Amino acid sequence: MEETKQKIIKYIEKRGPVSAKELTDYIGISKQAMFVHLKTLIEKDFIYKIGTPPKVFYILKEKTIDFEDVFFEEEIRNVIEDNFLFITPGGEIKEGTKAFIYWCRSNNLEPIKTGKDYYNTLKKYNKYKLKSGLIDGTQKIKNSFEKINIDKVFYLDFYAIEMFGKTKLGQYLLYSKQSQDKKMIKNLSDFIKGKVLGLIDEYNIDAVCFVPPTVKREVQLMKELENNLKLNLNKVKIVKVKSDIAIPQKTLNKLDDRIKNAEQTFFIDEKRQYDNILIIDDAVGSGATLNIIAEKIKKAKINKGKVIGLAITGSYKGFDIISEV
Repeated sequence: MEETKQKIIKYIEKRGPVSAKELTDYIGISKQAMFVHLKTLIEKDFIYKIGTPPKVFYILKEKTIDFEDVFFEEEIRNVIEDNFLFITPGGEIKEGTKAFIYWCRSNNLEPIKTGKDYYNTLKKYNKYKLKSGLIDGTQKIKNSFEKINIDKVFYLDFYAIEMFGKTKLGQYLLYSKQSQDKKMIKNLSDFIKGKVLGLIDEYNIDAVCFVPPTVKREVQLMKELENNLKLNLNKVKIVKVKSDIAIPQKTLNKLDDRIKNAEQTFFIDEKRQYDNILIIDDAVGSGATLNIIAEKIKKAKINKGKVIGLAITGSYKGFDIISEV
């Protein structure tokens, strides 16, 4: 490797994430020459970049992990390739078997044995999935509330599964929301669109409402999803009333508190009437938000048919599992 590239690598190793300008000032070459060197180092897998212009930083790749000595059974390998996604602490997205081996070795786990455990764990959780790939969470709602207002509740996937943590969709959701990265939200939208359209078709949905956020952000996940999905449906407007202090559902541990929070903050601003309405939320724990919004839709008498709830992810057991989103 030529001397300039070695200097770049040593500087990044010493300083951590750095900008191209900082590197240019340190090395003492032109901006154009620096970008040529950086492009080559990225292509050769020595470094990677994060962020979007004008805030882009360059980071050293993790130390090379030997993938050649790990041979999964074909069925297990296919499942890992299709389902496993890991986002490193530095924000690098890794997918498939290489990501799985990286994750195993980062956690001092033996990949072959852990691969079998992952395969069997997914198999157990997949029993809850319908032919459409959706998970029917209606019974969980029925077990939680005395009065059920929503007719059906579905998840696109579980948020997390046992020792393996967040599912692929769970990872996409969490980091889309935290990073407010429009590109990642677009990837999330593309990933879920097929199943959303399938549900709309199955239940003859003619109107949709997206649950509005509590916390103000520069980039709002649900608004971006609405724009990206481009559903050819009427929109039911839900108003989220602001109080002196915004209290997100995820911060409330008691079910009764979540119910009261939803009752006092969500209102329907709609006069037109529809047949079947779909409510879309990012994550469902207790289901209080969906159930209360469904109640208000029915009290407003704006639908003649069913009210269906759909969450990007849902919890397997308790609603505390997805409190981080």
